Amino acid sequence: MLINALNGLVYGSLLFVLASGLVLIYGLRRVVNFSHGALYMLGAYAGYSVAVSFSFPLGVVAAGLALGAIGVLLDVVLFRQLSTRHPLVTVIATFGVLLVIEDLVRSVWGTQNYAIDPPALLSGVVEIGGAPFPVYRLFIVGASAAMAAALAAWLRYSRSGLFVRAASQDPSVAAMCGVRTALIGPMVVGLGAAFAGLSGILAAPFLSLNPAMGSEVLVLSFVVSVIGGLGSFSGAFISAMLLGQVQAFGTVHTPELASLLPFLLMSVVLIFRPQGIAGQKA
Repeated sequence: MLINALNGLVYGSLLFVLASGLVLIYGLRRVVNFSHGALYMLGAYAGYSVAVSFSFPLGVVAAGLALGAIGVLLDVVLFRQLSTRHPLVTVIATFGVLLVIEDLVRSVWGTQNYAIDPPALLSGVVEIGGAPFPVYRLFIVGASAAMAAALAAWLRYSRSGLFVRAASQDPSVAAMCGVRTALIGPMVVGLGAAFAGLSGILAAPFLSLNPAMGSEVLVLSFVVSVIGGLGSFSGAFISAMLLGQVQAFGTVHTPELASLLPFLLMSVVLIFRPQGIAGQKA
């Protein structure tokens, strides 16, 4: 049970980092980004290419920087215009971006599965509760916690984080108060895309790389966001940790229902609390 709980913690940590990007983008632009899973996949493949040619740490840096730049471009070209459009338009447009990125990945890397080994320093195992547990999985938990803490500290204590929170509440009033909202948008979307890319490369030694990985994780990241409450980081954290445990124990004890459990959990939460765990009533 302890090992299952740790596996759930690892998976939940990855889901939280990925969902944090969704929360950032939705909180500012009010855009439900269906291309987020494709950004996760692209980060995994880009980081993999750099990691096998140079080193894993360089692959992590490359994935974060590359996806951050792509996020800035997406905001300037697409998200800024979508923020005032009908939600159905945003769904169609961002889903189109997902399809384009998936085709790009298939064209460049093919359709076969790829695997990457963790760095030598993190390739061993430790004994926990009398059972071996990979060191790299513990690293995922630590790295995810560090990223979440850095993001929370930035939003709460920095001047730019204050501007982001103000713009997410009311961009018009924030602009009248001197906040340069035209710069805040690309910065936030770039950071959200960078989080997607980093979660992709961090998951690469833990999960295999394939062109369908983006679509698979996109659904779960949306489940996390909906259960937690759209736009809520605390809700996303609680939801990701809960969903990680549900997946870990469900896969072992009820494998025939494992794929349905996240949606059953979401349905129960939405019935009794439609705004999500930490969401606010409209």
